Order: sequence, then structure tokens, then C-alpha cells
Amino acid sequence: MASPASEPILNIVGEQVALGPHRRDLLPLYLKWINDFEVIRTLGAVPMRPMTWEAEEGWYQRVSQGSEREVHFTIYERATLRPIGGTNLHSIDQHNRTAEFGIMIGEKDCWGKGYGTEVTVLMLDYGFTALGLHNIMLNVYSFNERGIRAYTRAGFRVMGRRREARRLGGRPYDVIYMDCLATEFQSPVLHRLLPDDTLR
Repeated sequence: MASPASEPILNIVGEQVALGPHRRDLLPLYLKWINDFEVIRTLGAVPMRPMTWEAEEGWYQRVSQGSEREVHFTIYERATLRPIGGTNLHSIDQHNRTAEFGIMIGEKDCWGKGYGTEVTVLMLDYGFTALGLHNIMLNVYSFNERGIRAYTRAGFRVMGRRREARRLGGRPYDVIYMDCLATEFQSPVLHRLLPDDTLR
């Protein structure tokens, strides 16, 4: 357990995981995750190429400045406050109230524990409740059965697929598109931020 002086800032706290802002001191960890091909093989936006310190630092400089088009969080295991991955909403369009979701659990001993599902739920809650979005979508490769199960449990539904549009090891896989609407989602955490209509 981290000492009180070193405890990270947490914006959203769930039962098993918590989300907080990215940190410069975690750059070596972010770099380790993004250079693990087993971790990033399910990420469409990340090529399977070595990532240098300079490139990762450039990415951090960009996202740390903030943008109306994207929001990034570090994922923490709540019990230990250990950083275990990253998640984001990107392509945020406030006019149409849409965004796209991304997640990476970088610590492989945290796979299969339900952390990905809870992170997905917390990010839907953030997008719908805090940002006022209406439609959040993602894409996932057909070989990523664990991811598809997590997204489905969190509230995403399949809306279509692009056939054989992803290749891995010379074999083609479908890209599956999923989305969730605010009207299909019940806020588990951030509803407490909303005004209590019963007090009016």
C-alpha cells in the first residue's frame, strides 16, 4: 500500500479500480506497457513497433496539456494503489455528444479479474454523467473475446462489423463496432454529483 504522502490523485473510485490523471513519474511504466506486444495487440491505434522514450515523452506532453477532444486516465488497482493501465475517451464531439472509448490493462497479472469491466463502466459513467455525452462507441477485434465480454457486461452492444479488416499473424479478423447510449446506462458512481431534484 502506498504511503499517504505518495498516494495518487484519484478522480473516480470504484470497488476494485480507481481512475486518476496521468503522471510524469509514471512515464517509465507507460513506456513498458506500450512496448509489450502482448499488451498492445488488441489496440488498433497502436502499431506493433518499438516505442522510444522520446516518442512516449512527446505523447505525454501532448495529452498532459488537456484537450476538449480527449480525456486520459491512469488506472489504479484500488486495494494497492498500483498503476495497472490507462483508459481514455477520444474523438469527443460535444455538439453531437459522442466519443470513442479506449482501454489498456498493462499489468498482465491483472487480466481476468474484472478490472476491465469496471473501468469500462466507470468511463461510461464519466462520459454520460460528467461530460453529458449521449453515445459512446468502441471497436474491438473479433479475436479479443475477453474484451468483448467485458464491454458487453459494462453495457455496450454490437452495432456492426467490418469483415476481415484486421490481420494478425497473417490471419484476418473482423473489427466489431459496439456502442452504448446514455439512456441505456445507470450511473453507479457519479450520480452523486447531480443535483437532487427532490430538494427543489
